[in-house]
Amino acid sequence: MVDPGLVVGGHQLKSRLIVGTGRYDSMPQMRDSLLASGSDCVTVAVRRERLYDRMGQNILDFLDLDRYILLPNTAGCYTAKDAIRAAKLGREILRSLDNAGADWVKLEVLGDSKTLLPDPSETLAACEELTKEGFKVLCYTSDCPVTAQRLKAVGAASVMPAGSPIGSGQGLLNPNNLQIILEYLKEDDPDYPVIIDAGVGTASDVSEAFELGADGVLLNTAIAHARDPIRMARAMKHASIAGRDAYLAGRIPRRLYGTASSPEEGVISTRPYGSAPLTGQ
Repeated sequence: MVDPGLVVGGHQLKSRLIVGTGRYDSMPQMRDSLLASGSDCVTVAVRRERLYDRMGQNILDFLDLDRYILLPNTAGCYTAKDAIRAAKLGREILRSLDNAGADWVKLEVLGDSKTLLPDPSETLAACEELTKEGFKVLCYTSDCPVTAQRLKAVGAASVMPAGSPIGSGQGLLNPNNLQIILEYLKEDDPDYPVIIDAGVGTASDVSEAFELGADGVLLNTAIAHARDPIRMARAMKHASIAGRDAYLAGRIPRRLYGTASSPEEGVISTRPYGSAPLTGQ
């Protein structure tokens, strides 16, 4: 009954929840929220200016590198060239820290600054090049099944379709497309990891993602901007466990009419389906 956890990019993670480190009010709040989430993998923007907050504190001083595998990301990049450069920078930083996350990257190549939707062609180009250079690429993309298939074909270690735009909190806007992506990517490769990334607003969104069959969920803003981030982080932890268990257990089919859960043997009387109650004397 114990979930073996998530295997992605050659890493074994006990928790299926991957949590971001940005947008918290303070570094101590971030540290405590990450701990409450139960995650053992956190994603960090690796451009040099993002390693320090507005007070000059280094984010790495608030992360237990013995506890967490760091997943460097290319957040804020709009071209394949910039994303590749950021990925290489992240690899060098994590190698210097002797952290296991040095060999992988969460790839983001945005196409629009307002919606923060990914640029499909630049993302595909960056994914292909980084894979050739030995990176295990976890690739943020839209909920387009065709793009998801192409990213897997060029070597993405995990395809990470968005539930909704980054930071929007809208939840899973198109679960049908997410199910199609899961079906296509796992058809001949059932262990291929598909991780829902972006748009989560609350714990029920996390449960829904896992109930669809997702292997993992990556989120940030839903915790960092909650009224009580630490409590929300704990809620996300329990939601991920509940959602995954529900998926593995298998939900009952939806039915138009009710089905009695108690046995009908021995009841005083029954009424056939569709019949009307008796009237008269």
